[in-house]
Amino acid sequence: MPRDHRPAKSVRVLLAEDQGMMRGALALLLGMEADLEVVAQVGRGDAIVDAALTHRPDVALLDIELPGMSGLEAAAELREQAPDCRVLILTTFGRPGYLRRAMEAGAAGFLVKDGPVEDLAAAIRRVLTGETVIDPALAAAALSAGPNPLTARECDVLKASVDGATVSDIATKLHLSESTVRNYLSSAIGKTATRNRMEAMREARQQGWL
Repeated sequence: MPRDHRPAKSVRVLLAEDQGMMRGALALLLGMEADLEVVAQVGRGDAIVDAALTHRPDVALLDIELPGMSGLEAAAELREQAPDCRVLILTTFGRPGYLRRAMEAGAAGFLVKDGPVEDLAAAIRRVLTGETVIDPALAAAALSAGPNPLTARECDVLKASVDGATVSDIATKLHLSESTVRNYLSSAIGKTATRNRMEAMREARQQGWL
């Protein structure tokens, strides 16, 4: 809709999505809503907070898997630095663990990307009024899945295991002893009921624990 047909007070939206075509399409579709205005678009997680402080959006629409910083980490930073900005997570990865982490980070909503844009626009309006909006199927899955069994340190060690990192590499990166790293890895493998650390990392990611 032409800009001059918008209401005097539009909902200001920040859009964080690393896929340029998806980001542009979402911005175009949301911009067609008379009361919504996309005031900032970023393709990296570590650009979200600066964009929010500059453009002062009412709602930040964040993907999870972004370069530089995840949308979940950015949501936690926004809660500290831009508390008036409501966060709505929009992701391809509808994993129960992600939902739990999003709520812990202060997100006001969590939706998957396969829904119609009308539902997304409605969710933006609803979180702005103080509601919490969660995909119903994902909410049910999160309740049945239970909490993340991994400790923060076990998660750190699994994350550091990417790209074939050795125990020595992980120990150096996390400032731990090699024996401590092995203990954390062993514990994580046991809790994920897997055979090795790579399987443990994949399972933890699949569950949304990392």
